[in-house]
Formats: sequence, C-alpha cells, structure tokens
Amino acid sequence: MSGLWLVARREIATRGRTKGYLIGLALSALLVGALAFLPKAFDGPDSYTVGVVGSPALRSALTGGAQDGTPGDAAVTVKPLTEAGQDEAAAITLQPLADEAAARKALLDGEMDAAVVGDRKVLADGEVDRELGVILESAHRTAQTQKQLTAAGLDPAKVAGAMQVDPLEQLSVGADTRYAAVRTGIATAVIIVLFFLLMQAAMFVAMGVVEEKGSRIVEILLTSIRPWQLLAGKVVGLGLLALANLVVIIVVGVGAAAASGFAVDLPPGMTGMMLGIVLWFLLGYAFFSVMAAALSSLVSRQEEVSSVLTPMQVLFMGSYFVAFFATMEPGSAVARVMSFVPPFSSLVMPVRMAGSEVPLWEVGLATALMVAATAGMLAVGARVYERAVIRTGARVKFSEVVR
Repeated sequence: MSGLWLVARREIATRGRTKGYLIGLALSALLVGALAFLPKAFDGPDSYTVGVVGSPALRSALTGGAQDGTPGDAAVTVKPLTEAGQDEAAAITLQPLADEAAARKALLDGEMDAAVVGDRKVLADGEVDRELGVILESAHRTAQTQKQLTAAGLDPAKVAGAMQVDPLEQLSVGADTRYAAVRTGIATAVIIVLFFLLMQAAMFVAMGVVEEKGSRIVEILLTSIRPWQLLAGKVVGLGLLALANLVVIIVVGVGAAAASGFAVDLPPGMTGMMLGIVLWFLLGYAFFSVMAAALSSLVSRQEEVSSVLTPMQVLFMGSYFVAFFATMEPGSAVARVMSFVPPFSSLVMPVRMAGSEVPLWEVGLATALMVAATAGMLAVGARVYERAVIRTGARVKFSEVVR
C-alpha cells in the first residue's frame, strides 16, 4: 500500500500544481458563483420610484390607507401587499409632483420609473416595468372600486369585509411539484458538472498512462512497485484532485445561493442530495478512469489515445444523453430503468435524485449494482493494464492481451 500512496502523492503534486488545474479550479468556482446570482440578475428591481400628480385615492390604496403621519406632499416608501397579504418583492417610493410637466421632466431625467397623473394615466420613459405595472393596476382597481362603492352609497370597508373569503386549500395527491422548476435546474447543473469532471479526469488518467509508457518511465517504476499499485495510485491521486474540484463547486454553489437569497427556494433534503452526487461521482470516476487506463495502456503514442478510447467515449456519451433526458423526465420509464444499469446509473441516478424524489430502495439497489460493475471493471482493467503497459512499440490488440 505504501507504493500506491507514493504514486498518488506524486500525481497530486504533479497535476495539482499545474497552471491548468489551478486556473480550471478558479474558473469553476467563479462560474458556479455567477450562475447562483443569475436568477437575481434577471429578476425585477428591488425598488421603484413613482411620481404622483394628484391621485389621492391611488396613493391611499398603495399605502393601505395610512401613511404614519407622513404629509401628503412628502415622499413615502411602501411595500404593496398581495391578495394573500404578503409583501411584494419590490418597494415603491411615492414622490409627489406638482403637475404633468414636472412628471415628464423627471421621467426623461431618469429620476422616476413611472408617474401616475390623476386617476387614469400612467407615464413612463418607454414601457412600464411588468411588475410595477401589475402593482399600479391593482392599486388603481382598488381605488376606483372604493370610489364607486362610496358613490353608490355603500360602505367600502363593509363590502371588502363581506368579500373576504378563505382561499381553497390546495392538496396534491401525487408528487410535490412546488420545487419542480428548481429541481430541473439543479438536475441540469448536476449533469453538466459530472460530465465535464468525469470526462476530464478519465482523460488525465489515459494521458498519464500513455506518457509514462511512451517515455518508458513505467519500466523504471515497475522495478520498485507492482503494476496494480501504479494503476491504483494514479487513479486515486487524480481522483482526489477531481473530487477537490467537485467539493469546491458544491461549496461555492451553496454559499452563493445563500448569499443571493436563492437558498430559500431550494427543495428540502439538499444535504442528502449533495452527498449522493459525491458518491455517484466517485463510482463513475472509478469505473471510467480504470477503463480509460486499461484502453490507453494498449498504445504508446499520444496521437493514438483518442482512437483507442472510442469504446469508453461512446459508453460515456450514451450515459450523458440518457441522463440529460432524465433531467426533463426524471420519472419516466427510460430514466428509471437506466438508473439501475451500470455505468449509465453513474450519471442517471444522481440526476433523478436531484430532479425528483427517489425511493431509498432504488438508490440502494442502483448503488449495489454500480459497485459490482466497478469491481468487475477494476479486476479486468487491472489485468489488461498489467499485461499491456510494458509492451511498447506498435499498438497492442485487446484480443491478444486477453489471450
């Protein structure tokens, strides 16, 4: 085992200090952090400034009929309420203006987002923001309804009280769909991250094997350690670097979500989901990296790596396409079946876990099958690597190695 960890430390020290790895790690963190703030960037503003010319009824509707002693000619900031009595996302500052000319000037100078003139007109420099337009339209309807009720001799307060009814209780007899959109976004992010990390890590293993074989360094190394120790050390060392990259992405993503306020929209059970992603990453990495090492040991030149890795790439791309389909339909029959089939399960199951609620027994069964497949790949891959890695020169045929 000392030889294994010696090789692993060598791989970490060699690869982990390269500019490519460090720059990639930093770019991954920056990209994930930026994506966490992306929904907030496309969201509406946090506040609006609205000029008011007259319109006492609308002003009263927006302020709830009370301004806490604020004079009518002073600016006041309010948080409009929805029908359920919850605050809207944006606050509105009402700025009294003398006349319509003053409102037009303030809009053209960029001092206001909109201006209400009288009871029938809303001015804006262009189109009124959609969220602001909805709030102003709701306040306008409330104000005009109260005026019409008063004109009809009815008490607006009593009418409003009579119209207040308890909302219907909504219960789902199926799966909870409140977090469906968020889960789809998380599942998409998961498959993209796993795809790039697994492919990159497997290629690093393959290139390292060919580099050592082509330069004949492997012959020197095998005088001190066994072939399986060299293979295992390379897989473990590069795997730890890839795992560090994944952990950084998860930590930065969760931290950025908390900082941007997006964390409140995340579905429950995020801790288990993140741990599951790490587990399936390790299983997928072990399978594909050993397969890459075994196939790449058949050649001695870097130019031949792509062609010899074709079987692995086809299998990996097939797993990716099925997993990408599962991001949209995590409960479909195809997604459920393929989440049990190794090595497809290494990408499909974490996507299903992110996109929907997966029974624990399904996760356990898929994990057991993937562990068994990975163990089989380790046994076969180690044997192929041991027989082919010291045979330099022309490409070694797989059938010849097996015989």
